[in-house]
Amino acid sequence: MITPDWIPHRRASDGELVGWVRPAGDDWVAVSLFGADLTEPVDWLSAEEALEEQGLSWMAGAWLLRRDGRDIRVRLVEFSPDRIESGAVRPGRVVVKTDDFGAIDVPYELIDLPWPPPPELRPL
Repeated sequence: MITPDWIPHRRASDGELVGWVRPAGDDWVAVSLFGADLTEPVDWLSAEEALEEQGLSWMAGAWLLRRDGRDIRVRLVEFSPDRIESGAVRPGRVVVKTDDFGAIDVPYELIDLPWPPPPELRPL
């Protein structure tokens, strides 16, 4: 869950959200869009640099989802973190689709996962 002390970090070039910086004592931790720590506690500039370095390119690649005892290849379709609306917590979600390898005539399945995603979803 994103807490009010997490500070959104947006790319300077286009304003796209690439993660958050959260306090850790006198230091800061870079946090990915999946809510995972990208750094140990570091200074503010190092946390920002880690987020800029990771960017959004990781979203474009194929992922593996462990399902029913086997790994299936998937692609990220949508993700949104938990958020607070009208004082209530709205749970986030991650949507993946089975990889169709770019073919337009191959059926695929959309799979809803919670945010942050479970460890069964990992980069290929």
